[in-house]
Amino acid sequence: MMSLLIVDDNAKIRRLLKSLVADLASAIHECSNGKEALTAYAAHQPDFVLMDIAMTEMDGITATQQITTADPAAKIIIVTNYDETGLREAAQSAGAFAYVLKDNLLDVRRLLRSTTA
Repeated sequence: MMSLLIVDDNAKIRRLLKSLVADLASAIHECSNGKEALTAYAAHQPDFVLMDIAMTEMDGITATQQITTADPAAKIIIVTNYDETGLREAAQSAGAFAYVLKDNLLDVRRLLRSTTA
């Protein structure tokens, strides 16, 4: 079993993601912005981070870059509404493991299952 960190400013999305992957994870931690994600990542060292992009305090791209700089082995999956080439490239440059759109949330589950199988 894996541990996860869900980072999204929308509590409904966090709950939805949590219910979608609950059976895959032994521990799921949540926070609502990139700044909190840095602290939560350091505290919990999750196997995967599900990271939104647009958040207050610190956006997901910046948080991803800071986490992957501190821990190059971090696996961060960007989970967003924004299907833009520039953001996909920024996420990749920041060290994101994958990029999933919120209208395809089942892809998150498939991705987690395929990387831990």
